[in-house]
Amino acid sequence: MSTTTTITETVQSNLNLHGFGRMRMDGTDRHFGDFRDELTRNGYAVVKGAIPRERALQYADRMYSWLENFKLGFDRNDPSTVHKDKLPVINEKGMCLHYGLAHEDFVWSVRSEPGVIGAFEKIYDDEDLIVSFDAVNFQFPSRTDIAPNKPWPHQDQDPEKHGFRCMQGLVNILPNGPEDGGLIVCKGAHLLSEQFHREMAGEERIPAWTNEWFGFTERGMKWLEDHGCEWEKVCAEPGDLILWDSRAPHYNVSPKNSQARFAIYTCFMPVADATQEDLQRKKDAFDRRVGTTHWPNAKHSGSNVAKRDGVDDLHNREVPVMEPVLSERAFKLTGIPYLKA
Repeated sequence: MSTTTTITETVQSNLNLHGFGRMRMDGTDRHFGDFRDELTRNGYAVVKGAIPRERALQYADRMYSWLENFKLGFDRNDPSTVHKDKLPVINEKGMCLHYGLAHEDFVWSVRSEPGVIGAFEKIYDDEDLIVSFDAVNFQFPSRTDIAPNKPWPHQDQDPEKHGFRCMQGLVNILPNGPEDGGLIVCKGAHLLSEQFHREMAGEERIPAWTNEWFGFTERGMKWLEDHGCEWEKVCAEPGDLILWDSRAPHYNVSPKNSQARFAIYTCFMPVADATQEDLQRKKDAFDRRVGTTHWPNAKHSGSNVAKRDGVDDLHNREVPVMEPVLSERAFKLTGIPYLKA
């Protein structure tokens, strides 16, 4: 592939992707007639109504209640109470990573929604899936009490490992229009990922805590622009599932108007792609009620110890407020039933 190859030319080539290429989703030789066509072509897609709107708004109510139940002074009806001193620790990207939140009952209920699981079953053509214990996003507009959320364009994939490897996702909980913050994706750039990393191999990398993260420098952003890649804000309604290929450059932005943004990150993969060691790590994370990254095979697990102003938050908790009650289907998503004795 020449250095002048653009997205349009790449879509016309046979990319021979693997992973969700089990279904030959290579952008050229098969049409599905559903969200998978857009996902293959653009690197992202919105699955409309994965959760019924009314039920999604009920999840929003539970998320607001979870914030209020810290009893730090946050009141969903009073915008002046949106302040770091009145909320659990939430970073400038909107991520809440601690407090057992990854295993709250409402979070597991979202992961267990048939429309959410079903989308990933279609992608992988497989019902034996495991799910990430990922973060929850709470973003409020007009915040001046925390650092600004600056653009952080990145891929969540090791640049030395090519081809499709992970499908990321989030369930959108509140109305999310053009000015309401949320996900920004570089349309079609996943198709040029291998070429990008080959041609930019000599560039110094932005430091990262894991190889499964690659940040785009100004020079990298110029390369994407020169190759016809455009950044798009993804809009969604309550209950919509947003999916994106981990090779797709992306980041998020904060709301600009009055509408908050709530989202629950959900990522599934076939259990066949996880080792027994992976599943043992996953069981440990579940037993300790800690989160993972978006990787469902628990490549990394987190902690429930949030830091507030450099010291352990006095309001830390090791277990959820509401322990999850898992159905048989949901329990399989933990990976535990697939462990061999």
